[in-house]
Amino acid sequence: MTIYNISIITSTGFPYYYKDIKKLPDGIKLYQRFFDFTEIIDKPYNPYDASFELNAGLVSALFGFAKNLDKKIRTLEFKSLNRKNSEKFLEEKKRYKGDALITAQTETYLLHKSIREKIKLIYDLIIINKIPLEDAEKINENEEKKIFEILTDENARNRVYDNKLEVQLLADRFLEEMERYGLFNIIITSFDLSPIAIYGNKYTFKDIEIILRNLGAIPDIDAFEWTHRQGFYKGTQVWVYLINSGFGVTLENQLFEPYFYLLITGPESYLAEFPAKLTREFNQVID
Repeated sequence: MTIYNISIITSTGFPYYYKDIKKLPDGIKLYQRFFDFTEIIDKPYNPYDASFELNAGLVSALFGFAKNLDKKIRTLEFKSLNRKNSEKFLEEKKRYKGDALITAQTETYLLHKSIREKIKLIYDLIIINKIPLEDAEKINENEEKKIFEILTDENARNRVYDNKLEVQLLADRFLEEMERYGLFNIIITSFDLSPIAIYGNKYTFKDIEIILRNLGAIPDIDAFEWTHRQGFYKGTQVWVYLINSGFGVTLENQLFEPYFYLLITGPESYLAEFPAKLTREFNQVID
């Protein structure tokens, strides 16, 4: 569970909703992610067309915001919009009605596209019916429970826990079989890479978090495909294999969330076609 909080405001700053999901960890870098569901008022912001005064106002507002939260902004990441991308951006925003800006503080290693899909589901199920937010009823207990379930991957977690014994036995067999080839741990994560279950004795849950925080950018991975990235733990090099299982849960008949299977190995590991074998057998057991 690595989404730490969620907030919902309007573009004018009206504070509609805030919820802590999990206590923030101390002393690590986190991302404040922004998801824009505001209606179109003008063309999208383009840094190449922006005046100095507009940029100065943006920087000043962000600095003041961060200072009030006793946090530091070191970098601000954005994607410039060419004409083609601007048209696509506008077309997508036409689907949104009203004025809602949703933010979330998360681990840096989470997949942004997956988090956005979670946030969009919350918007579609709960927020869109409350706009305008300035006059809306508060989010009730059942709605808040639904938000918590979506952000914490409750359905995906329950599916794994319902098959806990079978998954544990299979993971133990794989770890014993592949130990000589450098396999240390097997991790099941949700579709945004939030760890659900960890198998193997080499690294603990906290160790795995440290390794994932040092992975760097993770590319999109198609169903039943995998990639690997170099990681580090206390100066020791490890390899992390990331497998898109192509199998998972579907929320509200709208959002398919495939599991990811992560393999933590030594730098000299040799896995050959083992990721495909693990994916096939894990999918059968968890189903």
